[in-house]
Amino acid sequence: MTKVIFGLRPADAVTILFLLFLSVLTMIFYKNVPKAPTLMSIYLILIVSQIIIIRFKNRNNFLSLFYNVIFPTICVLVIFDSLGDLVHFVNPEDKDLALIRIDYLIFHGHPTVMLEKIMSPLLTDLLQLAYSTYYFIPLIFGVTLFLSNQRGEFDRTLFLILFCFYLSYLGYILIPAIGPRFTINHLQTTELQGLFIAEPIQRLLNQLEGIKRDAFPSGHTAIPLVVLYLANRFKRRLFWIFLPVVSALIFSTVYCRYHYVVDVIGGFGLAIITIFLGERYYEWWLKGQQRSKIIEKVSVYSLDKR
Repeated sequence: MTKVIFGLRPADAVTILFLLFLSVLTMIFYKNVPKAPTLMSIYLILIVSQIIIIRFKNRNNFLSLFYNVIFPTICVLVIFDSLGDLVHFVNPEDKDLALIRIDYLIFHGHPTVMLEKIMSPLLTDLLQLAYSTYYFIPLIFGVTLFLSNQRGEFDRTLFLILFCFYLSYLGYILIPAIGPRFTINHLQTTELQGLFIAEPIQRLLNQLEGIKRDAFPSGHTAIPLVVLYLANRFKRRLFWIFLPVVSALIFSTVYCRYHYVVDVIGGFGLAIITIFLGERYYEWWLKGQQRSKIIEKVSVYSLDKR
């Protein structure tokens, strides 16, 4: 899983391991998954591509950029899209009712309905725009580190972000839910209407994402929180720029009716788990690399002495 074992950095290892997991899951439920052959092919192509790219990553600057930025982005997007053809057939019972009940117990009402009291077209536009920044915040932060030649910080960041993405995908498989915009839309008394941009963004996201069981835990909460944690460590100025955007983004997940509040709570928990487990694993990996370098130096020295 690491250089100590397979010669892979943690970001590569976690991607390959998750693709293998999805491949095995697809094989187990092969008869239930209509597009199983297609999914198996996609996962195999990504695994093989990852291995090939690792081999040639240092040939030129473009391959380095492709290996570090472009290909991980492709993996996240392609794997997420594939879940639409997998999750419901692996775990067909949606858990929305349980999530709705938890929200109701906490608030004695439905938060998306309660937020109608503060709804306005301008606020809807702003929060729908904030919601969309989820797709750019991790990419902007990663590219900034990469172009700043902070490769150690970049590798750690890439691993933690990918780890968080894949844990959220695992959550979608274990606790599938489609979210309040579908399940309790009939309880809303007012439609979400913006001034200029809310509706076009909503239509675009609906076309790109479709209907997936991706409500719990809220990746729109967890991923930006992990980025905030990393920005606070490595790019403090970006942290202060991201902070108000991420705050609005997290609020928008409920206001724009994509998530239950319990999804957001789950997103906070996911971010904590990602940082707690991911950081410890990464430190273990770094120590393994250091031991490998020491052993290599000792071996070279012993050969020279002979």
